[in-house]
Amino acid sequence: MSTQSQQERRDPQARQIGDQGTHGGARCAVRPDALATALGWFSIGLGATELGAPDLVARAVGAENSAVARTVTRIFGGREIASGVGVLGGGQPGWWLWGRVAGDILDLSALALVAARRRATGGRLARPLLAAGSVVGVTVLDIIAARRHSRAGAAGHPVRARSSTTVRRAPQDLYRRWHDFESLPTFMYHLDSVRTTDGTSHWKVRGPAGTKIEWDARIVEDRPGELIAWRSVDHSDVRNAGTVRFRPAPGGRGTEVQVDLEYQPPAGAAGVALAKVLGEEPGQLLTEDLRRFKQLMETGEVVRSEANPTGSRPASRLLRQHPAQPLGQS
Repeated sequence: MSTQSQQERRDPQARQIGDQGTHGGARCAVRPDALATALGWFSIGLGATELGAPDLVARAVGAENSAVARTVTRIFGGREIASGVGVLGGGQPGWWLWGRVAGDILDLSALALVAARRRATGGRLARPLLAAGSVVGVTVLDIIAARRHSRAGAAGHPVRARSSTTVRRAPQDLYRRWHDFESLPTFMYHLDSVRTTDGTSHWKVRGPAGTKIEWDARIVEDRPGELIAWRSVDHSDVRNAGTVRFRPAPGGRGTEVQVDLEYQPPAGAAGVALAKVLGEEPGQLLTEDLRRFKQLMETGEVVRSEANPTGSRPASRLLRQHPAQPLGQS
């Protein structure tokens, strides 16, 4: 399979998204709302505690009171203080709030290691589980606040993504399959659903860190067997536009399928960075979607394993991976 992907800032010829609410790429300072302010002060307070009393924090979450645990706790404390100061006075609270979400994921990973070690040594799991539950609650609040400020605070320049592959099928066959939008979740596993009514399609997508994103889109150009172009309507969670092209491959090798996507990332650069960390950034997803589309159209099915049944590799799933086995076998 020949698949390639790239990510780049929009060029002067791609303005349909950027002109909806950006002004020359300038960003205005945004004041945090009440929830973001509370999270900022909470972050500073927690960070100060982790820096000043790392042994107490380590014991509170069930970790060993070792030099390594105290050092890691102090590092996390510095991160918390930096995030809190950024949320309260950085001018772009959405950027820092998404940074807090990434920090929450690190905290949960560390607590998972603490729980695994205590379980291996026969220790009680109450403290790490209670701490993990608290972090999950804070993560939900961080995501809510981050999404609010992503919309209110000028998300930044639109980003472009491109991916392509060669499929050993005729262009007309691939066009017909792709044009059946409601069946796209068959190979686009980040899609929850697509529903079409009266020329408009409604999309539900799983975003970074378990967020849910929805938008409505309309086809703006449709050439059977050659091209499908779409654009999101106003007031979408994520403004986006794109095309999928079907061209005969040289030498009669099938069809080249190329997808170009332009989208307004939540929280601008911070949203892109967080999504990349989680392996759920659209440029990465496009490559995996086309890999599965190629498998589906050439073999009639998507190759999956019991260890990785979705066929994708986001970092949020890496801790649960194990040696692959065929589906249905233990």
